[in-house]
Amino acid sequence: MKRLFLTVVAVLTMTATFAENEKANSVNNANAYDMKVNMSKLGEALNLTQDQMESVADVHRTFCGEMLVASQANEEDRKALVEKAVLKELRYMNYLLNEKQYRTYVMLLNTTLNNRGLNK
Repeated sequence: MKRLFLTVVAVLTMTATFAENEKANSVNNANAYDMKVNMSKLGEALNLTQDQMESVADVHRTFCGEMLVASQANEEDRKALVEKAVLKELRYMNYLLNEKQYRTYVMLLNTTLNNRGLNK
């Protein structure tokens, strides 16, 4: 009886440990795909006009939503959804920004994606 009890306790402990790690990985995964930025700092870095600021904020809000959808997708679809969202974001930003602003934005986006492990 004592062995059975100890075995059950060991199994429950191991299960709880694995479940905790899975939950932590899920939270870290969701945080990696959270692409919200301080728009005033982005506007300052890119030297945006007020009109550009509003347009960039709208486009980036859409990008954040698409990245959130990608974070919830299964492993096979995730990479394709991230790539699609990034390409769409870059296409719109290329239209909204001048050449210098666009180059700076691409550098910032690539750095962010690399730091979060999303640019593989």
